[in-house]
Amino acid sequence: MSRSDDNIPSQRNWRARWVLRRNRILGSAAFQKWAAKTPIFRTVARRKAAQQFDLIAGFVYTQILYVFVQSGLINYLREGLKSDADIAAFAGLNGEATDRILRAGAALDIAESPQAGLWTLGETGAALSANDGAMAMIRHHQLLYRDMADPFALLSQQGGQNSGLSQFWTYASKSEAGAKDSQPYSELMAATQPMIWQQIIPKYDFSRHRKMLDVGGGSGAFAEAVNRIAPKLDLAIFDLPDVVTLAESRFADRPVDHRVAIHAGSFKTDPVPPGYDLVTLIRILHDHDDAVVRALLRNIQQALPEGGRLLIVEPMAETRGAEPMGDGYFGLYLWAMGSGRPRSVAENREMLEKAGFSSVTEIRTDLPIIAKALVASK
Repeated sequence: MSRSDDNIPSQRNWRARWVLRRNRILGSAAFQKWAAKTPIFRTVARRKAAQQFDLIAGFVYTQILYVFVQSGLINYLREGLKSDADIAAFAGLNGEATDRILRAGAALDIAESPQAGLWTLGETGAALSANDGAMAMIRHHQLLYRDMADPFALLSQQGGQNSGLSQFWTYASKSEAGAKDSQPYSELMAATQPMIWQQIIPKYDFSRHRKMLDVGGGSGAFAEAVNRIAPKLDLAIFDLPDVVTLAESRFADRPVDHRVAIHAGSFKTDPVPPGYDLVTLIRILHDHDDAVVRALLRNIQQALPEGGRLLIVEPMAETRGAEPMGDGYFGLYLWAMGSGRPRSVAENREMLEKAGFSSVTEIRTDLPIIAKALVASK
């Protein structure tokens, strides 16, 4: 018996036994040939083969998408029908290269040719063109792709040390001295955060509260959105000193200015400002390691009054129908970033309960692949 076998329990449950048997069958070349020829199994076999190829070709697909977004072709084709020659001139490509990328885009439903020689967006491309946050992330992903060019080297560095993403997301630095130059990541957060908080705006009654503190509130876009639906709610933002200047600029000389408090500080080292019956964390927890999250949740619990609430909105692992997004995409992205990990609803619930919250309730969102929401009460 190998040394690795010493760590495996001798008693295996039914699921472990079933998975091993299933894998022996599916891993058989003879079974695969038989399934492909048998009518009742042929559809399943073809679907599984397509899934395998998508795994193999996934990086190429993302690069095709990057070309359409980075070149501006997404917005250009959104205007209407364009000829091959016009597209070549716009993209700065020769005729053969233009034809190749357009056909590649059509295969992914990014582009479509409804008439010979004319192109516009496909259904997927049209939907994407309306999502500024997604397109901002696609442009940003070149940092991730460079970090993952050698995934073994990346994984060998604990917390993605010296990666491009760790240098971009400076607030996630292990040392506070590294949290400088917030402008690049603040601009990306401003572009991508709306698709997160739009999942909770119509689902939660903010008007039930008197005062709301948005921890890690950045430029104040979420607070501004809440003000539109709960105009009597006093608002506050708590974020790093060089970040809250963006919020100060947003609310300066606006009618709501007298109801918006700005707190400069770091939730890693400073107490959460007290006096608010609602604290919000919009895509904050999964960016940070467990020790930071545990301390932050205790900090918030202590700052809240009795009956106060904490609202958490972010992508979460083990989301049904979107499992690859959690531990797949965010698992490796956050590793390269150097901080955080994707957590499931159950994991977040356990951490909240250990921090002293009395109850935790999930709020159903329209697009859980984008974000799920939890409300914890003190």
